[in-house]
Amino acid sequence: MASPGKILIIVQNLPVPFDRRVWLEAETLKEAGYRVSVICPTGKHGKFQARHEVLDDIHIYRYPAPPEANGVLGYVFEFAYCWVMTALLSVKVCLTRGFDVIQACNPPETYFLLAWFYKLFGKRFVFDHHDLSPEMFVAKGGRKGGVLYRGLLLLEKLTFKTADVVITTNQSHREIALKRGGVSEDVIFIVRSGPDFQRLRILPPEEELKEGFHYLVCYLGEMCKQDGVDLALYAAKHLREKLGRDDVKFVFMGGGPELDRLRDLKSDLGLDDFVEFTGRVSDHDLCRYLSTADVCIDPDPYTEWADQSTMNKIMEYMAFGKPIVAFDLTEGRFSAQEAAVYAKPNDVQEFARLIDDLLDDEPRHQAMGRFGRRRVEDALSWEHSAPVLLQAYRFLFESE
Repeated sequence: MASPGKILIIVQNLPVPFDRRVWLEAETLKEAGYRVSVICPTGKHGKFQARHEVLDDIHIYRYPAPPEANGVLGYVFEFAYCWVMTALLSVKVCLTRGFDVIQACNPPETYFLLAWFYKLFGKRFVFDHHDLSPEMFVAKGGRKGGVLYRGLLLLEKLTFKTADVVITTNQSHREIALKRGGVSEDVIFIVRSGPDFQRLRILPPEEELKEGFHYLVCYLGEMCKQDGVDLALYAAKHLREKLGRDDVKFVFMGGGPELDRLRDLKSDLGLDDFVEFTGRVSDHDLCRYLSTADVCIDPDPYTEWADQSTMNKIMEYMAFGKPIVAFDLTEGRFSAQEAAVYAKPNDVQEFARLIDDLLDDEPRHQAMGRFGRRRVEDALSWEHSAPVLLQAYRFLFESE
């Protein structure tokens, strides 16, 4: 049977298949009959190093990852290097497997320039809008309204204007596309980054993971400046020293540029005996820890970026039926609803108190976990997002 179309997916910030959203999209499209290729960087620490790999009939083309960017010049070099390497690999894909559509996943919003070129040859462009880059810049300490901020707004607008279809992750992002990007509402499709039950399987709890503590509190996710893991450490200190809880172990799973600094902060705060940073873990170990956890946390502080972003960790916690403590943010509350309790944004002491309260109220946290699991099953898992992704592509091809 002939393919309904050939798709080239471009992603810069993570390798594939480690980028779970992109991999789920690629697999969904492949299973629907599309011919899918992916361009991305290689991984770090020896993972995902193959320059060309075929996984599940999806062709992945990788270029050497750039060094960790520092400062404005570092980011400019990273964006330029990745763009050039992607452009070169796109020519290779075009001449071998071919493609009808480029799907570019942000950040950054630079690949509209590549789309301009290929549009001369009849290719279409899909913008997969993962993040709010201008807001993320501010969340990382940049100045709102400055030259760099305005430059990011311009790149975002040009990307929106170039796109034939916009795939976005939630209602807040859709409003940005409509109001700031000037995108017509009929070409915007909300494809939420729902958890995949084939990957996230509930396992029997393993008490040994608690290492002698009565309770286990878990965090899962990237550890960047804007993710608030430092606030979680201060909450753990308050829970131990001010609320008198010496029966709780904290485990933080994930990597990122802030990991070494956070490990140092853990030691500086005197938390070494009950706080562990595992680094990135396998899917199996992730399932072990989240199946055993009593409470899970999302310490993202209030920023415009966090308030309007859907955090994958929240839905993954819900997939394991775990109650959540989080700061009160718009999209976080939409996702979790009654599966979480919400502290005043950035209030570390209230965050710690809510953890304390939940640990002592087992009927409540069991009910919250059941609600979260049902909500994921009924509305938020990837099986609910996949049909919208396919609808977006049907619309794209039928509008030619």
